[in-house]
Amino acid sequence: MDRSMEVFVGRLGKNPELRYTPKQTAVCSISLAVDKEGLEAADWKRVVVWGRQAEICSVQLKKGSELFVQGRKELKTFQTKDGETKTIEEINAKLVGFSNL
Repeated sequence: MDRSMEVFVGRLGKNPELRYTPKQTAVCSISLAVDKEGLEAADWKRVVVWGRQAEICSVQLKKGSELFVQGRKELKTFQTKDGETKTIEEINAKLVGFSNL
């Protein structure tokens, strides 16, 4: 498992999605478009925010909001219903910053 630190700024591609674990811990999923210098297409990042910070993100952020994220990159492997193995990269956020201006 790759757990290297990531720091980046991007814009939300859709509204945040808040859910709760069975133990009632808040989890907010964010899809973030990060511009890469010299490229026309954005680099999309899956970001997961936990706890009170997740609840704040779900209330304060909306599609198009600019966001600063610092967190650990994790590679997750799973099997689809068809039995195909897939790997996705996800950022487990430690720190999220944004402005409501």
